[in-house]
Amino acid sequence: MRSAHTVHDVRAAEAALMARLPEGALMQRAATGLAAVCAGVLGGAYGTRVVLLVGSGANGGDALYAGARLARRGASVTAVLLSPGKAYPDGLAALRSAGGRTTGDPAAGEELVRRADLVVDGIVGIGGRGGLRGAAVPLARAAAGSGAAVVAVDLPSGVDADTGEVAGEAVRADVTVTFGTHKPGLLVDPAAGFAGTVHLVDIGLGPDLPGPAVQALQHADVAALLPVPGARSDKYRRGVLGVAAGSARYPGAAVLAVAGALHGGAGAVRYAGSAAREVIARFPETLVSTGRPSQAGRVQAWAVGPGAGEDASARVALEDALASDVPVLVDADGLRHLKGLGRPARGALAGRTAEVLLTPHAGEAAALLDVAREDVEARRLEHVRRLADAYGATVLLKGSTTLVAAPGGGPVRANPTGTGWLATAGSGDVLSGLAGSLLASGLSAFDAGSAAAYLHGLAGRRAAGRDGAPFGAHELAGELPAAWRDVRGAAH
Repeated sequence: MRSAHTVHDVRAAEAALMARLPEGALMQRAATGLAAVCAGVLGGAYGTRVVLLVGSGANGGDALYAGARLARRGASVTAVLLSPGKAYPDGLAALRSAGGRTTGDPAAGEELVRRADLVVDGIVGIGGRGGLRGAAVPLARAAAGSGAAVVAVDLPSGVDADTGEVAGEAVRADVTVTFGTHKPGLLVDPAAGFAGTVHLVDIGLGPDLPGPAVQALQHADVAALLPVPGARSDKYRRGVLGVAAGSARYPGAAVLAVAGALHGGAGAVRYAGSAAREVIARFPETLVSTGRPSQAGRVQAWAVGPGAGEDASARVALEDALASDVPVLVDADGLRHLKGLGRPARGALAGRTAEVLLTPHAGEAAALLDVAREDVEARRLEHVRRLADAYGATVLLKGSTTLVAAPGGGPVRANPTGTGWLATAGSGDVLSGLAGSLLASGLSAFDAGSAAAYLHGLAGRRAAGRDGAPFGAHELAGELPAAWRDVRGAAH
């Protein structure tokens, strides 16, 4: 599992560690790791042209010391100093002693960047707020327009380490070398989209770090969560999911949600709704009915809302499912009806003992919170936490980085799998069925949402293929068993 910590916690851990180390030792550890990654990106330093973009803080110091190491390996290294009078003095001395050069002329720096093989972004560290300013802007643009590989020190300059927000121009890196722990912004869009490939360099912070703010699961973590039937399992032990979805206008949503559930581990699926004929025609193993959820029979969880429409019957189905004593997943049209049932946390969800998992995209989350969609997309971490606390429910916020947050605090999980090809009609319906099946198996809403997002993303990658190609949501559902096998196989 990858863990990410806030700037405050990183600073505190660094201070505690520096108190036990000789002066400058921590920066040397960081610079050693940074130089090693840079040399690897270059395929060897000798004869290459390296440009360091150096700000006034310790971030610039890391770049200078790494540049000195590259210069000693035969690279031609020039540091462009954005604040010549404030550059880290010992780092400057090390670079010059190794044969490196410096310039305080931004225009000359832009030309150097255009001719470089590698550009190292040491402009702003993890304490930076807001976008790039002044001379840093044309230098970042020159780096983006050059043929050079761009390596960011700790995180790309101009992105917010804690929130993932990009409020202005920022460096777009090919590689980011981060120290001690990941930063939340490296795992969450939009900032994660500026980071490229992230390399974590261990500098010894581990013992001094508290619990993470953000986590990203990996194969072994998901494999440990997935339910595996035993010799004595039956369909009820594996989990029966109830699906209340679809309508006369959107019967396909019901079919796709059922597909996600059946391919996602459910022991059985009970369908309740007006698309029973379409569901049974595609999946004859489904137990179908046309009445309310409470009339469908025994289930361990409900998934409600995909394609349900806006009429009164959809609202009744939601109220009926929420009146049960089993976990409920609410998606799509169900979210619109949920908002109409009362004020957050004091409305339809108040007093429930079983968990609720909400699965909105940014627009639906914005409507639930009465904010602009653009605000949700710009500050995804902030809004997923707000939504979870406002409704007293676990929230899976879909998007370029899918996030899962439980109410009451704790780490947010950022999903690392997926592909842009998942932006296709019905993809979210499949996810609802998949996450619902994991809820029915007994996983918590937090774990069910996290594992479902991970498997859904892997299935999307498989459906798109190595070179990337469009696919339909029905094909996505068919890839879920293979994604499941990938995860379990890698764990063994």
